[in-house]
Amino acid sequence: MTKVGINTLSDIKILDSWQKNATPWTKAIQENQIETRVTVTNQAIIDVVKSIKANSILDIGCGEGWLVRALSSKGVSVTGIDAIPDLIANAKKQSKNSYQVLEYEQLSETTIGDKYDVAICNFSLLGKESVEHIFKTIPLILNEDGYFIIQTLHPNISCGQYPYIDGWREGSWQGFDDEFTDPAPWYFRTIESWFNLFNKNSLKLNKIVEPINPKTQGPASLIMIGIITN
Repeated sequence: MTKVGINTLSDIKILDSWQKNATPWTKAIQENQIETRVTVTNQAIIDVVKSIKANSILDIGCGEGWLVRALSSKGVSVTGIDAIPDLIANAKKQSKNSYQVLEYEQLSETTIGDKYDVAICNFSLLGKESVEHIFKTIPLILNEDGYFIIQTLHPNISCGQYPYIDGWREGSWQGFDDEFTDPAPWYFRTIESWFNLFNKNSLKLNKIVEPINPKTQGPASLIMIGIITN
């Protein structure tokens, strides 16, 4: 990945990329093309959620809905939201769960309508302002003692050759097939920055989980579990 000027990368460009790549992404997920998801991170997020007593879950950035289906099969009520209509359309084809097309900046008590025991963002927090908005809104849509769970790229690994500081990075579809185009940029955050997002939005970072990639023996991801503090 190449670090480029902030004026060329934005939350809007993330949406544009995912709109273009919804079909190949759905295929990649359904055909288990992403090795670390199959071997490590899918089960890691499921195990974390199973360790929490929850009757209702909101999957923010649910994509084609695999996690919604996996968790609802355990008897939990799960709703999925995503900004990309084609991804939600594919999700609805796969199950009768509740899905909604909703951009992150539109997330609110009004647009969601219900409160949940758990909100999950599984590799779905890529932007800057949109992510900051989600953190501000989460306390309003969780029940008392609710949990906010995030799985993301581990900053120590995803930082690569670049300085360990917050900032926009250019994306890549390296390792994917030629159907993918125009990779989405993403906003890199240090672990300290993630901690600060929790802290300043009435959330306590209660636990961190670092699933290990059996091939590399390094962290495959970072899972952060926050709880409501007010």
